[in-house]
Amino acid sequence: MQTFGIIGGGAWGTALAQVLRRAGRDVVLWAREAEVVTAISTVAENPIFLPGIKLERGIRATGELAAAAQADAVLLTTPAQHLRAIATQLAPHLPKDVPLVLCTKGIEEKTGALMSEVAAAAVPGAPLAVLSGPTFAREVAAGLPTAVTLAAADAALGAKLVAALGGRGFRPYLSGDPIGAQVGGAVKNVLAIACGVVMGKKFGDNARAALITRGLAEMVRLAVAKGGKAETLMGLSGLGDLTLTCTGLQSRNLSLGLALGEGQTLAAILGARRSIAEGVTSSAACVALARKLGIEMPIVQAVDAILHHGAAIDREIEGLLARPFKAEHTAGPG
Repeated sequence: MQTFGIIGGGAWGTALAQVLRRAGRDVVLWAREAEVVTAISTVAENPIFLPGIKLERGIRATGELAAAAQADAVLLTTPAQHLRAIATQLAPHLPKDVPLVLCTKGIEEKTGALMSEVAAAAVPGAPLAVLSGPTFAREVAAGLPTAVTLAAADAALGAKLVAALGGRGFRPYLSGDPIGAQVGGAVKNVLAIACGVVMGKKFGDNARAALITRGLAEMVRLAVAKGGKAETLMGLSGLGDLTLTCTGLQSRNLSLGLALGEGQTLAAILGARRSIAEGVTSSAACVALARKLGIEMPIVQAVDAILHHGAAIDREIEGLLARPFKAEHTAGPG
């Protein structure tokens, strides 16, 4: 695998372009924003989504999906709620059997579908893999050491992608559980909002540690119910990503929760941002999926109630604290 297309010119897509160029690959990056295409093409920077990072020479930017589709593999980095539309537009331009690497973390709000299910519907028959893990785009783009999960049901495809993406500063670990990797990447964003609220309310580090741990239990519960493996959530795409997103203030989701906990409204927070906090839409999708699968996710449900149903933060916190005491590890649904 030598030539890669990247669909999405945001911070994450741009950072992955850096990774691939450092590994010696040919990269074509598609961006919706004409100003991003121009900036990358003329000054080798993405000042809108990744300011201050000088990009590797040889990254080619384009506004034409067809140009990015002619590749040995295509990475999809668009926001979760736009993936279906973009993949549908991309499909006619893709050569037969070109692998799609899903780098978007989220669950489709309208359908409750994982990104692999969305991609399979939009591009039937395309080989799929999932890239997930603890990754702040700015650190990846700067070349700081990073480890990720590369999950694929086809082990041979996974091994080829690991070899193509991997380098000294970017270390992919192969997994055979794309479902677990996707659930981890989606749910951790919702839990990061909850951790931000805890920080904004000044509940202390004990409370945040408890929330991360009990949130991990909810994440595992959903992954297993969906057909994933519990051990996947103990790795980079589960615990690793959860730890980063719930402790690092570079996290868009954590900072959103922090602002909520300090008393700002969701509308005001979102109105001041250009970047997307995936946990906002994923919270509702997670709750709907959990109900469908018959499992309990009380922390995620509380976040959804605050974000989408006008619930008071203090009341939701009281509700969580008033839940019955139970065994820490249980085979049951809650």
